[in-house]
Amino acid sequence: MEKTSKVWFITGASSGFGKAFAEYALSQGYKVVITARRLDKLESIKDVMPEQVAAIKMDVNNSREVEQAVKQAIDRFGRIDVLINNAGFGIVGAVEETPESELRAQMETNFFGAVSVTRALLPIFRQQASGAIVNMSSLGGQLSYPGFGAYSASKFALEGLSEALAAEVAPLGIKVLIVEPGQFRTDLAGAAMKYMPEIPAYKDTVGPTRNFAANMHGTQEGDPLKAAAAIDRALADANTPLRLQLGEDAVNAIRQHSEQLLKDLLAWEAVAAGTKFNSGQ
Repeated sequence: MEKTSKVWFITGASSGFGKAFAEYALSQGYKVVITARRLDKLESIKDVMPEQVAAIKMDVNNSREVEQAVKQAIDRFGRIDVLINNAGFGIVGAVEETPESELRAQMETNFFGAVSVTRALLPIFRQQASGAIVNMSSLGGQLSYPGFGAYSASKFALEGLSEALAAEVAPLGIKVLIVEPGQFRTDLAGAAMKYMPEIPAYKDTVGPTRNFAANMHGTQEGDPLKAAAAIDRALADANTPLRLQLGEDAVNAIRQHSEQLLKDLLAWEAVAAGTKFNSGQ
């Protein structure tokens, strides 16, 4: 397939990563399907290259809108090559501070929303015998911090499903890429972050996370356009990784977490191995 014939389908494209991904794709000559809950938020992207852009109103939590958006995309461009599941938001709050309704809303958008769009596109990818699914996770999809329990839970779930999906669809010519960014200059720490009511008992544990999240907006080192280029490069590689960390902070945090996991595994290996039935029982 010629590079310029690629079609990217991006959820949550009105700002942040989604908008940057669309801008990058257009700069490469790709065709782009941009989706968001509010169509007016997509006009500025569409106006740049209207012949290469399909802007569609789509809430990932609305299965009817998802099905209609996929149909419109195929009607417009004839195929889809890359799905980027980017729509999502964050929550800051201790587990006890986070009402069940908020936790469920977090899972609905960040996990079930991504699954809904993925399932809608899988028959198309199977028919094409090609395609790529990019699931935007986070370094918080590999580890968690006090106050980020709900957000990490949604990303852990997405990564678990993605790992199984990758093995299921690889023989069908379909790639799955889990992206684990650190701090990038998006709206996640701004309008896309919800803060739960505070319980004083968690001031010392969750308080630093609240302050960190509130103060990092607009100061993050990561460039979303460079993230888009890195993702494109990984997808083009013959050996696309299952997980792609973006940003030194993500690499360092996940490395440290993985090393601790291996240390604990070694320290408790004898106990773990000692849980089998004794011979002759």
